[in-house]
Amino acid sequence: MEKRYKDMLQKYIPQAAVEQVYEWLREYKVHLRISRARATKHGDYRSPLNGKGHKISVNHNLNPYAFLITLVHELAHLIVWENHKNRVSPHGKEWKTIFKNLMQPLLMEEVFPADVEKVLGKYLRNAKASSGSDTELTKVLNLYDQVTGFILEDLEEGSIFRVETGKTFRKGQKLRKRYQCVCLDNNRNYLVNPVARVTPLDQS
Repeated sequence: MEKRYKDMLQKYIPQAAVEQVYEWLREYKVHLRISRARATKHGDYRSPLNGKGHKISVNHNLNPYAFLITLVHELAHLIVWENHKNRVSPHGKEWKTIFKNLMQPLLMEEVFPADVEKVLGKYLRNAKASSGSDTELTKVLNLYDQVTGFILEDLEEGSIFRVETGKTFRKGQKLRKRYQCVCLDNNRNYLVNPVARVTPLDQS
């Protein structure tokens, strides 16, 4: 397991975090799978079933810092399950405490760039169900993506755009934290994350 997992981790997370993450995977006997890109989630945890152990999947297209945060997020779910099974809320106080505790050695080792570390520290005070739902954290992580482009917040109201799933939308007003956009494929309204990656379309 050691060489295979270390080789895998070196491809996807910062080098400074490899030893610590490997120790966690070994300790909890995690089967880590690198997944295709998924529009609805960055990672996933599956509890043991039919004699098979813990399973964690993380999307292959995340930059090293986003990948690491996602992996630790899912590892916190694993530890919550070991301690409480399904008796507590998936993202309740137990998960928040464990997630924060797991991140501490990585922050102490200065695994993250200063800008990510600053925003991440703020996020950890009250972590959300998905790091992607925290606009400030998502923006700073996007700076380290190899793929550049637009996010929804960059576009003017009324702009037509396409998302990764191929659907086409018109940008509407911001309602609290998300934009209400109408899908031109089915004429339905959707609430879209302001930092969702989009492709603007020519309206001429």
